[in-house]
Amino acid sequence: MTRIAPVTPENTTPETAAILAQVKKKMGTVPNLVSTMANSAATANAYLGFSGALSGTLTPKLRERLALVTGQANDCGYCLAAHTLIGKGAGLSDDEIIAAREGTAGDPADAAAVAFAKQVVEKRGRVSDQDVQALKSAGYSDGEITEIVANVALNLFTNYFNHVTDPVIDFPVAPELASQRA
Repeated sequence: MTRIAPVTPENTTPETAAILAQVKKKMGTVPNLVSTMANSAATANAYLGFSGALSGTLTPKLRERLALVTGQANDCGYCLAAHTLIGKGAGLSDDEIIAAREGTAGDPADAAAVAFAKQVVEKRGRVSDQDVQALKSAGYSDGEITEIVANVALNLFTNYFNHVTDPVIDFPVAPELASQRA
């Protein structure tokens, strides 16, 4: 049950209505995550700004893999649904999406990044020197490592936001992993 109701352009301030209109123009819809964040223009703007700024050097596929492994580690059904769909749009196959959720990837460099992201979540950021060195050995620069951490942080924010607010999932629900059914 939704704990915080999403806002609509009709029941909010002109500033927030403009934010929602901008999202709708870009995405064709306003996801419940954003319309719930829009209860605070500051929160919606912070999320959209952080998300937009992270179109850095990491590929869209890798960013989606990072979102998927973070969402899985935090059991965020909303984010898993959203990033399964967005991941497919970025070119990930169903098998690649499942692999990312399980903390791996077929490409060794992507696998290192996904495994590192999982470690960041599970260790609450307290990764080891060896964890960072594994990324460097896979070819990641210091700048790319900072973007990986930033992507994990962004997804932690949305995972926690969704846990607190419990928005209606407005994407196709992500399938359970085989390990969840066992």
